[in-house]
Amino acid sequence: MRVCGVELKGGEAIISLLSYEGETFNVPDCRKVSFTVSQSATTEAIREFHFAFHKLMQDYHVDEVVIIEREQKGKLAGSATSFKLEAAIQLGELPVNLLSPVTIKEQNKRNPPQVDFDSLDLKKVQQLAFEAAYAQQNRHIFGKI
Repeated sequence: MRVCGVELKGGEAIISLLSYEGETFNVPDCRKVSFTVSQSATTEAIREFHFAFHKLMQDYHVDEVVIIEREQKGKLAGSATSFKLEAAIQLGELPVNLLSPVTIKEQNKRNPPQVDFDSLDLKKVQQLAFEAAYAQQNRHIFGKI
């Protein structure tokens, strides 16, 4: 099973792919680290993001997308653009799950990755997206869905 972890920050969707096959985790190479939408007020920009994101998911045979949940109100609330990006991701054919940062932290504390993040071939900005994908994979493995 291949999962794409997504962290939405402002007008940016940072992604990390993680597959689990034969009791082994694998971080496949990916041509994109993030998608940036600068003109979120235009329909065309959101459509372009939707197409590009789902084309990437199709090209890399992703089975599921997991998005780090953001607050809807208050000082720590996500931006309007991030919620537009979330909706564009959810409108695709793939199943999409939202995981709270607390759930991700708890899951990864129970089942910590057997490798240090620095040794993975990922950029530092992808760490939260990777942790979300890893938590979701463990939820599948241990039946916590």
